[in-house]
Amino acid sequence: MDKPIEKKKGIALAFTSKALPYWFGAFMAAFILWLIFRDDASTLRVNSETLTISEVISGEFNDYIRISGQVHPMTTIQVSPRESGIVEEIIIEEGTQVKAGDVIIRLSNDDLDLEILNSEANLAEKENALRNTMIQMEQEKMQLSLNILELETEVKRKGRALESQKRLFDDGLIGKEEFLRSEEDYILFCKKLEVTIARAKQDSMYRNVQIRQMEESLENMKLNMDRIRKRKENLAVKAPIDGELGLIEVGLGESVGSGTKIGQINAVGSYKIEALIDEHYIDRVSAGLAATFERQNETFDAVIRKIYPEVRGGKFQADFKFSGEQPSNIRTGQTYYLNLQLGQPEKAILIPRGTFYQKTGGKWIYVVAPEGGKATRREIRIGRQNPQFYEVLEGLEPGEKVITSGYDKFGDNNTLIF
Repeated sequence: MDKPIEKKKGIALAFTSKALPYWFGAFMAAFILWLIFRDDASTLRVNSETLTISEVISGEFNDYIRISGQVHPMTTIQVSPRESGIVEEIIIEEGTQVKAGDVIIRLSNDDLDLEILNSEANLAEKENALRNTMIQMEQEKMQLSLNILELETEVKRKGRALESQKRLFDDGLIGKEEFLRSEEDYILFCKKLEVTIARAKQDSMYRNVQIRQMEESLENMKLNMDRIRKRKENLAVKAPIDGELGLIEVGLGESVGSGTKIGQINAVGSYKIEALIDEHYIDRVSAGLAATFERQNETFDAVIRKIYPEVRGGKFQADFKFSGEQPSNIRTGQTYYLNLQLGQPEKAILIPRGTFYQKTGGKWIYVVAPEGGKATRREIRIGRQNPQFYEVLEGLEPGEKVITSGYDKFGDNNTLIF
């Protein structure tokens, strides 16, 4: 006998095979509704206590950058020996106050000593030669004078003889030939006397020129000797100015050449600050820009005096001079942190500086919802920046709150759920 099948009623009917099409239709409807109303943004849950949330404000943007610089003397003189040699003695140590002319280092040079001895020997030889020449010339002068005296005597004698022969010839007591010989002898000795006198004058002129040349040569040798002796004095390296002796770059027994830098003298009382500035600001930095820094709870003023054109390692150098009082107890090598003013303060929308900038480059930021439960990514545009704030040009309004801490752990999520 067959058992009759009872029809399912109530909730049991929902689990029958006939109900499957209805279940499928309900699932598809729910899926369509989820697609329509779902939030497209990817989300990430974060701990709000690990975040730095800052408020967007409207305030005065002070356009400055913070840089570090070191104190250096305004004037630095290089210390170099004028003569090469070997370091024999270091008389003054580094950091000592010196006066102009103080001996810092003493050198020795055996070759220079030998050169001085040779020069002295040459000078003595030259002096002896000059004395011998002058003695010889004086003897020649005396001999010529004696010859002139003898010729003058002969001329007188020949003149008297000629007069006597002429009277005898006129009286017919001697022949014409004897008279003519007497006349010729007289004329010959007269000419000899003229030639000897002319030679004496010429020799005197030549002798004067030769003596003058030798005296000038001797004087030049004496001057050269003095210069060589002064070179000996140059082996004592002296301070060129009053100041503080800086780093000594040589040691005992070391050989140094002429003109080699072996140290420096720092002029005391006048200082400058040398600072390296990021090349990003090279078009905005110019001579005359003002800067301030704090030292010993006081504020001091400085101004750019010189900008160097070279860019090395992404930075360029600028020198600052003090525009007012200098800090007390200032020392070479001290580090000061300067606030360099690039422009006048202006009204702007500001957000505090943060590490978010390293991830976004200032192109977007997470903005906290008014209710505070989440933060959403938003495109922004940042302009200038200083050590405290970024200037916001677009995308944010005063009163909004943003996340300014790092974004490295957030990935590419558009929404953060606290």
